[in-house]
Amino acid sequence: MKVKVMLGAALLAAFAPGLPAQQAGDQGARAISLDEAVKLAQQNAPQAIQARNTLRTSSASVRSAISAYIPTLTANASGSRSSGETYFQGALVPLRGDPWSYSRGFSSNLELFDGMRRWNNYRAAQANVDAADVGEVAQRFNVALSVKQQYFAVLAARESEAAGRRQLEQAEQQLTVSSAKVTAGAATRSDSLRAAILVTNARLAILTAQNNLRVANAGLTRLVASPTVVTALAADTSEMGRIELDSSSLARLAVDGPAVRQASASLMSSHAAAKASKSTYMPSITAGFTYNGNNSSNEFTFASGRAADQTNFRLSLAYPLFNGYQREAGVINALAAEDNAEATLRDARFAQQQSLVQYLGAFRLAEQRVTLQLVTIAAAEEDLRVQQQRYNLGASTLLDVLTSQSTLDAARAALIQARFDARTAKAQIEALIGRDLK
Repeated sequence: MKVKVMLGAALLAAFAPGLPAQQAGDQGARAISLDEAVKLAQQNAPQAIQARNTLRTSSASVRSAISAYIPTLTANASGSRSSGETYFQGALVPLRGDPWSYSRGFSSNLELFDGMRRWNNYRAAQANVDAADVGEVAQRFNVALSVKQQYFAVLAARESEAAGRRQLEQAEQQLTVSSAKVTAGAATRSDSLRAAILVTNARLAILTAQNNLRVANAGLTRLVASPTVVTALAADTSEMGRIELDSSSLARLAVDGPAVRQASASLMSSHAAAKASKSTYMPSITAGFTYNGNNSSNEFTFASGRAADQTNFRLSLAYPLFNGYQREAGVINALAAEDNAEATLRDARFAQQQSLVQYLGAFRLAEQRVTLQLVTIAAAEEDLRVQQQRYNLGASTLLDVLTSQSTLDAARAALIQARFDARTAKAQIEALIGRDLK
């Protein structure tokens, strides 16, 4: 009977999945620092590139708005040759005259008065540049947040693997003790089987952590757009960072964060666009100048030779009396966009305040959870030690030991999650206020 019991326990341990090497998820991966990962992602992330291109196109719109005050200038030149026959008094006769005809000239136009349309368009374009500039900053911090979350996931996976190996070490020790007691007849077959299951669960926890580490490394590699797999540097995972600023200072930074500043710039752009739309109720005055020269020749002398010159200077005034209510529709649309932008700005301020309360509360709570879980782990380790000694002396059952072991494993997992939550909440606050909190 004793042989069967020992054989069953041995089989469970023998056929349990073999464990890969320590930190197998890091094999072949290049370790990079968090700052390097953030820098690479801010250079290569699609959303960051799109934000920079939006800033470029907005700057081009400003230059276009300024150029509206500069006269337009167009040059033209042409040459044509005529040959063949034509009808003259009912008969076909060869074409007479010079076969080559030339013309050259230029024209220039300038709008003298437009009801402040160009000025308001310039102000709207400049506000769009400000919004794009703030949007680029916001995207950089959003990218940094994504990288930090993935980086912290790598650290959490490593912590989970280390906790799993500690769990395996304790389970193997318990299996050895249980098997010895079964052999001595001081324990039942169930004890050795439960201890073997505990070893298997510990092995599974390690395998799960290693798989999570590989997945986290793959996510980090994608964010930094690295041709080779990257991973986080080996670091003291107990370090979570601190927030030195008080709640009032953070609140002031939050209501002036990138999201609010971007919404404010959008409101200024909408306000200028609304004013520009009203310029259609004003007449427009335009000045123009045109020069043309024409000549003809038997030879090909493109744009050369003496030409008959003509110049023309004109002033024109235009005022649409009725255009199918297009002016009215344009003004209404612009005013509606302005109202929407104002509501968006107001909501952005409230959203910043709400998010700060949420993230700061999550950070403070996670800090407290870390402190409490450290105490819980210390108590659980001592309880497990006592229960193991009592079990060795026959004063308690293996179920008591397994209960203590389960409590310790849960406390370790809760500590890892609390540290991850604290790091993530801090990164979310940094993205919210648009600055790093060292």
